[in-house]
Amino acid sequence: MTDTADLDGQPQPEAAEEPQEESGKASGEEPAERSREDAAERSGEDAGEDAQRQRRISAWRAADRVLTRAPMNLPLGERLAALAAGAGAVTDLDRPADIYGDGVVAELEERIAGLLGTEAAAFFPTGTMAQQVALRCWAGRTGNPTVALHPLAHPEVHERGALGAVSGLRTVHPTSAPRLPTAQEIRDFEEPFGTLMLELPLRDAGFVLPTWEELEDVVAAARERDAVVHIDGARLWECAPHFGRELPEIAALADSVYVSFYKTLGGISGAALAGPASLIEEARTWRHRYGGQLFQQFPAALAALIGLDQELPRLPSYVAQAKVVAGALAEGFSAAGAPWFRVHPEPPHTHQFQVWLPYGADVLTEAAVRQAEETGIALFHKWYPASAGPPGMSFTEVTVGREGLKWTAADVRDAVREFMERLA
Repeated sequence: MTDTADLDGQPQPEAAEEPQEESGKASGEEPAERSREDAAERSGEDAGEDAQRQRRISAWRAADRVLTRAPMNLPLGERLAALAAGAGAVTDLDRPADIYGDGVVAELEERIAGLLGTEAAAFFPTGTMAQQVALRCWAGRTGNPTVALHPLAHPEVHERGALGAVSGLRTVHPTSAPRLPTAQEIRDFEEPFGTLMLELPLRDAGFVLPTWEELEDVVAAARERDAVVHIDGARLWECAPHFGRELPEIAALADSVYVSFYKTLGGISGAALAGPASLIEEARTWRHRYGGQLFQQFPAALAALIGLDQELPRLPSYVAQAKVVAGALAEGFSAAGAPWFRVHPEPPHTHQFQVWLPYGADVLTEAAVRQAEETGIALFHKWYPASAGPPGMSFTEVTVGREGLKWTAADVRDAVREFMERLA
């Protein structure tokens, strides 16, 4: 699932549709003059937003203590140095670079198929393209272009209607509750669908997961309706601790699965689609048609292999520490007298979760930046206004990574107190 993200490494909600501007004649201005003024105003707003973004990045980059340090925020030189330093441990650097998917790219594909226990896997430049191709292939094979998925799933929220506009697919929603559909909701849904897409975890609902038994039941319900199952596993890597299952057993529930290399694993970009060999062969054809057959992709492939070696084994410790951090956050907000708060889900299902507070997003972001600048502690990153609920509610996403393992519950509670003091 390819995220729309700003440079803070946090989710960037899609821009709301802007109202139509009044005509220049109606306002008493010449159209050209009004157009120049509007352009100047937009330019000034963009410059202000860019300055604020750079301030945030600088504050978090300079902070001594963070819960995670997103690779995308590191200076270019550091990222290049890290890639060069780690490349020799994951492949033979004397071999030729990849050309149209061979070499280290093919090596990565084999690695993914082995990790997930599937017959084959194909590298894609983006997760959006990987899922477009997977769902299109399944629609052709089932004869049904309807995809059942959650309204908060990535294709519905972050891809500008691409499933319909590009691939001619139609989407339906078995549930609108902030969780994946239940088996009964799948059985009772009033119209047929060819593919059930399950996002694990459901990011925009709070990185939530079903229980293993619930997941098995919902897959069985889809099979009863002769539908295939595709897993949006952009963050599948961190789901294993919650389910108590290894990755091949999770992937085996579905007919196909997509995984991301820059989410969780800290790669540069890219994704993989895994499944039966015949599906992957067809997917390679559509990858070419969609413009995804790039001449060379070795930097992204190398970064993915490094992430698989370095980050994947650490994920269970991140998930365990996220539970400690989430609990301490709740204790800290309560002790600091927060008028209302929510840590969701509590405990977290993965190493990522949401925090909600009844303040404006700009106020909360400013407090977070000031805390990082003044104390060297970056507890939260950017905050976003809630799209539903009463006005004045905002949320942020918390990710616990390698740096977060150093925090004790007392450290978190102290940081919450200092954060709340800046809100006062």
